[in-house]
Amino acid sequence: MPPFSVVLPRLALAAAVAVLALYSPEASAQSKRDRAAAADLVERMATAETRYRESLVKAANADPVAIEEGNAALEDMEDVMLACEKQRGCELASLLPGWKRLLKARADDAAGVDGGEFDPEGLDEGGLPTGDVPEAATAAALLSEDGQRFVRMVQFNPAVQEGIRRWLTDMRVSLITSHENYQYMRHLMAPAFEKRGLPEALLFGIMAKESTGRVHVGSRAGAVGPLQFMPATGRRFGLGVDASGFDTRYDPALSADAASSYLSERFAEFGNEVEKWLAAYNGGEGRAKRIHEASGGRPFWDADVYNQFPAETRDYVPMVIAAAWLYLHPREYGLSFPRADVRPTHFALSRPASIYELSVCMGDSGSRYGYMRQLRNLNPRFEADQVIPAGAVLQGTTRMAGLYKRWCAQGRRAELARQLMGSSVSAALVRTGPVEAVRPAGTTVATGVAVPAAGPREHRVARGETLVAIARRYGCEVQKLVQANGLKAPAYAIRTGQRLRLEGCSR
Repeated sequence: MPPFSVVLPRLALAAAVAVLALYSPEASAQSKRDRAAAADLVERMATAETRYRESLVKAANADPVAIEEGNAALEDMEDVMLACEKQRGCELASLLPGWKRLLKARADDAAGVDGGEFDPEGLDEGGLPTGDVPEAATAAALLSEDGQRFVRMVQFNPAVQEGIRRWLTDMRVSLITSHENYQYMRHLMAPAFEKRGLPEALLFGIMAKESTGRVHVGSRAGAVGPLQFMPATGRRFGLGVDASGFDTRYDPALSADAASSYLSERFAEFGNEVEKWLAAYNGGEGRAKRIHEASGGRPFWDADVYNQFPAETRDYVPMVIAAAWLYLHPREYGLSFPRADVRPTHFALSRPASIYELSVCMGDSGSRYGYMRQLRNLNPRFEADQVIPAGAVLQGTTRMAGLYKRWCAQGRRAELARQLMGSSVSAALVRTGPVEAVRPAGTTVATGVAVPAAGPREHRVARGETLVAIARRYGCEVQKLVQANGLKAPAYAIRTGQRLRLEGCSR
């Protein structure tokens, strides 16, 4: 049997020809058994499509079982098409959208072409873009009293209603940005909440209010990461600087796991009173516990309890609940979240590059603002301007992998992106002054004979310069510059006017 990348177009053509000869009797003439059999065929086609998509991801990662699994999925699809032709009440036209999606996804992902925004057929306008989020299942841990507590928490609370208004007006862009960022990280973050029976909607609400889904954001108080853990709280739940110098508070999966553990503790402490979980998350569990015990366990919205929390916490609690509600019910408010194709995969760099460089050469196919934020969020260990060595494996999506292969591995756009990364303001400046003889470092003026250098050279950082640009200018290894100058992970920040020791540089 030919490889599945060849078989798919043949089967799609065969299916299209079959539709021209389609005969479908009226529904009234169909028996209950016929309708059930036809529905079963549609379900089998959807299952086979999912298996085929999974095989494409494996193929992109050179998994040896990819072709075998892809061929098996296509054989199942072919069997379904043949069975549909014979089954009374089965319309082949209902199976064609799956073929179209697979053909387009295969072409766009493999070639990295400009395919526009992901727009799968069969998705209602305003729906969640990357798969269903069942309202009952997702909100289960928030619900009680026959599923009405969360509804009352939102619909009969003016503070939460005000939060919904704010998210839909002044903060609408922030909410939409949060949703788009979250969708790319959802496969990393949601499993921790699901494992502990916590609502995914609450995870989204916390992330939207804390960081807008930006992994590298930090506060003046010292909280960092997508869920803004303080150093001490992070350490309690296993977050902090690891052996490589990376602060794991920036890691989406690890921070989500820590947050789910934290909220589970608050559940044990406050029961199902979500407002106090959130008050503790924002204002500290010590304060929340003292207020809870002093008030005899009265609810958060009791005036005496509410007024004991700082203004920031009183704002934070209803805003998180409002964002969680909108995550589950966007259509009711005329809210359409952007659609994005976020199927996760990984790809290896064939040449050294930074995330900045990849963002330039990948372009914006399938993402209006390009892929810098997504690449940074999915690869938090790397700074944006850090040169990542060839062979390193980056997390991304199937579309990113296709774009990298087409535009970043080689070619004109790849060279342009590389050239841009070596540019800086300081290189454009022309300095005038007394003419000085240029001589090799470590020589004397009188003889031109080399003498031992007095010590490592230095470079004074100019405005706009980056560590990577300085390393390229002097032929240095970035890691040696980091070590020689005691720069701190993960940012390895430098400041204007700082003097850097140029150790291990070739020029």
